[in-house]
Amino acid sequence: MKIIISNSSKQPIYEQIAYQIKEQIVKGVLTENTALPSIRNLAKELQVSVITTKRSYEELEKDGYIHTVPGKGTFIACQSVENIKEQKYKMIETDLIKIIDSCKIFDISKSELTEMINLIYE
Repeated sequence: MKIIISNSSKQPIYEQIAYQIKEQIVKGVLTENTALPSIRNLAKELQVSVITTKRSYEELEKDGYIHTVPGKGTFIACQSVENIKEQKYKMIETDLIKIIDSCKIFDISKSELTEMINLIYE
């Protein structure tokens, strides 16, 4: 499992960790019943606080991405195809909102943005 922490990001570290794990689940890199590192091992690997990784796992569990089996560990939860598709759309929407906000700041019209998207997409 690859996670990159950015200390210069405005996003809290626990959110960066949770987001990157979600992203790997949605992309199919991490699949159902895959064991995740323990909270302590992940904290050590990422050189962050155990509290930070614990909070990431709590968020992921609350959102239904992972589940913990006492005495056995933490695993990727069973995700329905529809749920994964919805999460993909949600991630793209989040990125698009940031892009649209930037376009408004730089006075780039919707048609200019559409043209840019069409050129880049091809």
